[in-house]
Amino acid sequence: MAVTPEQILQQLKAGKYEPVYFLQGEEPYYIDQISDFIEDNCLNETEKGFNQTIMYGKDVSASQIVTAARRFPMMAERQVVIVKEAKEIQDINKEEGQKLLMNYLDNPVPSTVLVFAHKHKKVDGRKPLSKALSKKAILLTTTKLRDYEVPKWIEGYAKDKGFNIGYQSVQMLAEYLGNNLERLSNEISKISINLKVGEEITPEHIQKYVGINKDYNVFELQNAISKGDVLKANRIVNYFAANIRANSIIPMIAVLFSYYSKLLLLHSAKDKSDSGLARAMGLPPFVVKDYKVAAARYPIDKVMQCISLLREADLKSKGVNSGSMPEEEILRELVFKLMH
Repeated sequence: MAVTPEQILQQLKAGKYEPVYFLQGEEPYYIDQISDFIEDNCLNETEKGFNQTIMYGKDVSASQIVTAARRFPMMAERQVVIVKEAKEIQDINKEEGQKLLMNYLDNPVPSTVLVFAHKHKKVDGRKPLSKALSKKAILLTTTKLRDYEVPKWIEGYAKDKGFNIGYQSVQMLAEYLGNNLERLSNEISKISINLKVGEEITPEHIQKYVGINKDYNVFELQNAISKGDVLKANRIVNYFAANIRANSIIPMIAVLFSYYSKLLLLHSAKDKSDSGLARAMGLPPFVVKDYKVAAARYPIDKVMQCISLLREADLKSKGVNSGSMPEEEILRELVFKLMH
């Protein structure tokens, strides 16, 4: 049965464990979260010694996994078998190995909790094993969040931790850490242990505990460019250029490309109300006014020109038609052209 990470965790926290969990996909965060919860909570410490088995895919075959799963617990209600790095199971892609696993799925041992942590890959959906897992196991398939989904995830994670977080703080974390959920959760947790529940996570907190400069980041560069503040933009560019290894141009181009793409959506939207534009651009309504101000400065033809400049800079940053131009100079040239 295909389910969401939230559904699985809700059941686990209620003490409800199923015989087989198959956790697969590109996003390891949820796979680790669920397998770690089962490892830490399904058995008490005295039960773990005899009843918890941790296996690694590259060291085992399907036969060894099934043999371990068919054992009965000793002096406990259940046993746990966790297969980490499950995509490396020696015969998981062979017919014989898949048959063994499917036979177990037909008749799993009720007192065993068998967990496959199949990170960074999915079982071939055309194979019988995939169909059997979808019907007879708790099947989770994870995907990487898209860039536009990350801010909402950050807001939700902070809220679950008991904290508020403003739009600028969300953008700083999203732009600096991208869609790496493990890093995002770690950094938000690092901030939260220094705050009281209910406090708001501010740019100052992010600067202090994460190390993102609240005045010198791509979010502030974007603001300076959109407002035509040449002095501020040059100040930020000089800051980045002084340590270009820590401030690569490639993620900056991605952020600015997203910004101009949203301006393009604004210009082409049929519903020009704040709520209509917010829906079209995927932004909170209170942010729309800033984009309206920028749109007055950047008519649609200029937006298209800026997107073209960003593509040109992206190619140069990857060595195409750049000669020996260093990355910091590509950044300086890009910002100059975007503003003039």
